[in-house]
Amino acid sequence: MKRLFYFVIFFIPFMLLGQEPSNLKLWYDEPSGETWENAIPIGNGRIGTMVYGNVPKEIFQLNEHTVWSGSPNRNDNPNALEALPEVRKFIFDGEYKAAEQLANEKIMSKKSQGQMFQPVGNLELHFPGHEKFENYYRDLDISTATSKTTYKVHGINYTREAFVSLADRVLVIKLSADQPGKISFTSNFTSPHLEPQIEPQGDDQLSLWGKTSDHEGVEGKVEFNALMRLKTDNGSITKSDSSITVNKADSAILMVSIATNFNLYNDLSGDEKERAIVYLDYAFQKDYEQLKSDHIKKYQTLFNRVVLDLGTTDASKLPTDERLANFRNTNDPSFVALYFQYGRYLLISSSQPGGQPANLQGIWNRSMKPAWDSKYTININAEMNYWPTERTNLSELHEPFLKMVQELSETGKETAKVMYGAKGWMAHHNTDIWRATGPIDGAFWGIWNGGGAWTSQHLWEHYLYTGDTSFLKSIYPALKGAAEFYADFLVQHPNYPYLVIAPGNSPENAPEAHQGSSITAGSTMDNQLVFDVFSTAIQASKILGVDSDFSDSLVNIRTKLPPMQIGKYNQLQEWLDDVDSPEDKHRHISHLYGLFPSNQISPYRTPKLFAASRNTLLQRGDVSTGWSMGWKVNWWAKMQDGNHAYKLIKDQLTPVGINQGGGGTYNNLFDAHPPFQIDGNFGCTSGISEMLLQSSDGTVHLLPAVPDALAYGYVGGLKARGDFELVSLEWKDKNLVVASIKSNLGGNLRLRVPNAIELIGTGTLKKAEGENPNPFFYVAETATPIISKEATLENLKLENTLLYDLETEKGRTYTFIMKK
Repeated sequence: MKRLFYFVIFFIPFMLLGQEPSNLKLWYDEPSGETWENAIPIGNGRIGTMVYGNVPKEIFQLNEHTVWSGSPNRNDNPNALEALPEVRKFIFDGEYKAAEQLANEKIMSKKSQGQMFQPVGNLELHFPGHEKFENYYRDLDISTATSKTTYKVHGINYTREAFVSLADRVLVIKLSADQPGKISFTSNFTSPHLEPQIEPQGDDQLSLWGKTSDHEGVEGKVEFNALMRLKTDNGSITKSDSSITVNKADSAILMVSIATNFNLYNDLSGDEKERAIVYLDYAFQKDYEQLKSDHIKKYQTLFNRVVLDLGTTDASKLPTDERLANFRNTNDPSFVALYFQYGRYLLISSSQPGGQPANLQGIWNRSMKPAWDSKYTININAEMNYWPTERTNLSELHEPFLKMVQELSETGKETAKVMYGAKGWMAHHNTDIWRATGPIDGAFWGIWNGGGAWTSQHLWEHYLYTGDTSFLKSIYPALKGAAEFYADFLVQHPNYPYLVIAPGNSPENAPEAHQGSSITAGSTMDNQLVFDVFSTAIQASKILGVDSDFSDSLVNIRTKLPPMQIGKYNQLQEWLDDVDSPEDKHRHISHLYGLFPSNQISPYRTPKLFAASRNTLLQRGDVSTGWSMGWKVNWWAKMQDGNHAYKLIKDQLTPVGINQGGGGTYNNLFDAHPPFQIDGNFGCTSGISEMLLQSSDGTVHLLPAVPDALAYGYVGGLKARGDFELVSLEWKDKNLVVASIKSNLGGNLRLRVPNAIELIGTGTLKKAEGENPNPFFYVAETATPIISKEATLENLKLENTLLYDLETEKGRTYTFIMKK
């Protein structure tokens, strides 16, 4: 009875917590004007829309996920194979610039450098007589994925609502007023594409048809069709050659569908016009309330899985742009929770099963020639987009990226064979909708061959979080193929007893000792990636009971990889030679891949490497571009330094242009590289999750990096490897008060916690000993690090933690409370 009473006392406050809907809105008291980064993003993974919220001329800027320049193409360079031995000789002789020059001539692609994600155009609504307005308000409600604009003209209150339906593939817009007969406007399409065809179809429908651009010698063959159809409550509808006008209606509903002829990366045989009309006809049968209800229901099935409450202050009452401007100097914890959930909102809105992966801008782009072509940079940015999927309980949204990896494993076979004479598959640092895998942008950036290695690890991560053996079986050929490439491509270093990647690099950095060239042999990140590729292939082989001989060969090759090294400045070495500089402030710190997202570096298993990683972070500093700040939040969370991680969040949530060295955030909370790149949003969302729950080091670690500023809070719904779901967790003074964890697969739950706990209900909670027997928490042992004679390591300063084991049953939920 005493124990039950104790449980109830702690459990009641926890039940009352939760993120209020009012704290899940981005809102503003003025329109976007001409600034795209002020507009509000909405989307359903196929259609992306930016809502400007302007009064006399409203703009809905339109994207569709398959509207890309070019058409199916390859960009391999067959001259690479013949030049490869000479490039390697230059590298091993220390003639790095000569190696880079030869690689530019013989290895880099002479064809397309990648195609561009392009906009469809704009839907414009013109409201005569609305130039002078008052009581203006607009918002994005991320609890429902809907936007709203309200204002008053001549004593009449006007409301515009918009959402891109997750249930029906259309943009839906409702225009209304608080007096009858006051809705009058003209609607039209515009498009930046060459010779778009814009015309009415019947009395109530507008069509925009176009074809994407030729680019770098590749003909644009994606054909798209946007259809807008409207219906009104009373009033009249008239049309012109390129517009439709509504007069004196009580309300109006507009729907926009967009479709293309794209089927697959190698197939453009679809009928965009037929698809667009099918989507529109289906949605048009429903009334507005049904459309909205179906959309919200499907959206909330995903979004409501995770709740985060960090407390609220008066700062939360201000418009979002003012909160952003003040955040560095105010106490506004709910702004962190909003930003975390905004990242999940953006992922739901830009990445849906069956669609294309979120690109550098998610699914929102207004430029015909966007920065970096708005494609998939796979030396960090595209992977970072998908860090939140598993840990923030959005596993299904990983599917577009995982499908892309499997498609790259098909196109990358020819690249491996033609360019490097190797089995398996590979990709360089960039790809696009056509799944090109050749090297682009010059050898300094593009010689890196780890794109296939890194992206393939997402396949493995999805298995670790879900335990889906049928999925593992389906993606095993891609895991094996990635390993086959490196088994063939590795070469013996003439001066060290190691097999190394040559040519390789550490994206996108270069030491002065290498004549300012990035090209090298055996960079730390390359070694870490190959280690992971081999380790996951070995584990998958064992689980599936296949390819034991191949798996054994990988075990042998893995022992010949260079170990991680600690250099003369107490840093984790970035290169095989100790040539790092403590003055290097480069945005890429790629050799810390082994700390996160990989698990090769640990405070408990590899404390010296862990300390050296911390020194590297301190030497590189906090100033960086947007996505780099996002990665640093994750690294400092792994360092179990919540205060430093929180400092990086504050740096991230600083108005763009204020941070020296780049980074920051736009008024609509888009991350700024600058310019806008969405990876920083997703990276920071992942980092906030990692501050509260980690599961990459053999345990489910609760509250590993809670900052002083967030000493109290509640979170529910985060996921851990082994399909453990953190149903709820409340903390006070950075200590666990009460937590409930559901075991969806069963097996041993090893908990690392900041304070003593006890189990409520049946089961035996015991002190953990030895290795975690749960196979989803297996960690491959890395080689013993090499430490420079000059290096001295700081003592680690970690919070004391306790380890518990609990054997769980599939489907059961277990509750733990603070032990008195």
